[in-house]
Amino acid sequence: MLLHIVARGRIGRGPEAELVDRYVKRLNWPFRMTELPDTGGKMPVLEPGTVTVMLDEKGEQLGSLQFAKKLEAWRDQGRREVRFLIGAADGFDDAQRAHADLLIAFGKATWPHLMARAMLAEQLWRATSILANHPYHREG
Repeated sequence: MLLHIVARGRIGRGPEAELVDRYVKRLNWPFRMTELPDTGGKMPVLEPGTVTVMLDEKGEQLGSLQFAKKLEAWRDQGRREVRFLIGAADGFDDAQRAHADLLIAFGKATWPHLMARAMLAEQLWRATSILANHPYHREG
């Protein structure tokens, strides 16, 4: 199953990019990153069976085990792609949110999109390591 981050804004070179790269390189699952300009740009084609997850302040606050279980369920259902959307400075509107399969939030705080991207990359690594019984995650 492809893990695909579609993010508004360019990460460039810097500490956030290094952090994203650190975790993405550890992934054993297929992975793709698509960067779009803050406005406009062409969203990659949405193939049938794709799960759309938006990072949004109104989203659920999932623990790492819950997040891993969601990925596991989608994988076991034969989903081909899970697409994670990270918005620009103004986030998503209600119409966009309505098209998502899941909204998730990394707490109640608002995070800069570059930090959100790094945190998502780490959570993808953590979730896939949980599913592989790797000792990286320590619960409790």
